[in-house]
Amino acid sequence: MKKVSLLPHFLRTAGQLTGMAAWQTGRLFRKAVASALEAIQEVLRAEIKKGNQQLVVDFLTNKALPAARALLLERMAARLLVRIGLRGVLASSVVGWILPFVLEQMMKVGHKTGLFEKIRTHSTVQDSLRRLDELKLAVWKRLAPDHGTSAELLDDDTELPRQLPS
Repeated sequence: MKKVSLLPHFLRTAGQLTGMAAWQTGRLFRKAVASALEAIQEVLRAEIKKGNQQLVVDFLTNKALPAARALLLERMAARLLVRIGLRGVLASSVVGWILPFVLEQMMKVGHKTGLFEKIRTHSTVQDSLRRLDELKLAVWKRLAPDHGTSAELLDDDTELPRQLPS
């Protein structure tokens, strides 16, 4: 009998059930999402620094081997557990729904922006790390939108306007 991993199905289902309206839960959701995004980013940056850029792309495009995927997810979950500061079943529950949700959003943004192809074509570690930072910013904008204010993040080299628009 063939053993089938339910983890990819669980990740997809959990992310879909959570939905994009979850940002409405407020400050705690944004804090949990930010912690999850940082935990994911730490693990993926460490893998890129080791020279495993292809593993990162395969993981984010859901093409990684099950053992590698499970190992990365375990590392992300462990880092997230430490970051959120909760204990026991509550911590496991929060990690169980927030990590799949953020990963799903990362995959959607990565496909939409073509970021995975850019990482595949650029083999330098620095460029891959920069692209990963771009992905993090794009995911954060998607997960924590600033509705109604039309506020935008500016690049460091962008000059600020001398006068606010009317």
